[in-house]
Amino acid sequence: MSRFKNIKIIAFDADDTLWDCQSHFDRVTDRMAEMLAPWCSADEARAQLVNTECKNLALSGYGCKPYILSVIETAIRVSGGQIPSSLVGELVNLGYALMQMPVPPLPEVEETLARLPNYYKVVFTKGDLLDQEQKLQRSGLANYFQHLEITSDKTERHFWQLCHKLNIQPHELLMVGNSFKSDIAPALAIGANGIHIPYHVVWEMEHADEFTHPHCVKIQHFTQILSLV
Repeated sequence: MSRFKNIKIIAFDADDTLWDCQSHFDRVTDRMAEMLAPWCSADEARAQLVNTECKNLALSGYGCKPYILSVIETAIRVSGGQIPSSLVGELVNLGYALMQMPVPPLPEVEETLARLPNYYKVVFTKGDLLDQEQKLQRSGLANYFQHLEITSDKTERHFWQLCHKLNIQPHELLMVGNSFKSDIAPALAIGANGIHIPYHVVWEMEHADEFTHPHCVKIQHFTQILSLV
C-alpha cells in the first residue's frame, strides 16, 4: 500500500541524492589540509575551513566556486601568507576540476526515476545555477524531469515559493533528499511530505538533529521510493 497519497509532484535534491558530490569536496579539503601541515594539524585546517565557509556563506552562497574561494582564503590565512603560489595554483586547478567532476547517478536512481512515469518530477536544489545545470546534463538524468529549480538556499520560504510556482498545495509535494536540514525539515514545516535518504558523507554545515514525523519516511535504498508512492 502506498504511504504517500494525493501527491502531485515529487521533488528531488541533486547533490548526494541523485549523484555523489561531497566526497569530491572532501578530497580537496584533505589536500588543503596536507598543504597546511607545516602550520597546523589536519583537524585544525578543516575547522578553519568551516569557519571561513560560515563567514562567507551569506555573501557567496553554495557551490564549487564559493567553496574553492574559501579553501584558498583559508590556506592563505592559516599559513600567514606563506603558502607557495604553486600550491595556491594547485587549489585553483582543483576548483576547476570540481566544476567538471563526473556525476554518474547513484545506485538505483535511474531505475527508480524510469519507473515513476506518472508523476511530475522536479529537481529542487541549491547552489550555483550554471554548475547545477551542467551537473544535471552530465548525469544523463535530465530527461526524467519536467522542471529544474535552482535556488540560493532551501528554507521554508523557498519551499513555499516552489509550491506557488508549481501551483500546488504543500501537502501535494513530496521532497526526496539526503539532507534532513535542507531537504526534509523545511518541507515538513510547511506541510509537505518528505523521504529522507541519508548519504554516507555529510557536509559539516548540513548536520542537524533529526526527528520523526508522520509525513516523513527514512529509507536506505532509492528503489524503496517505489513502494511509498
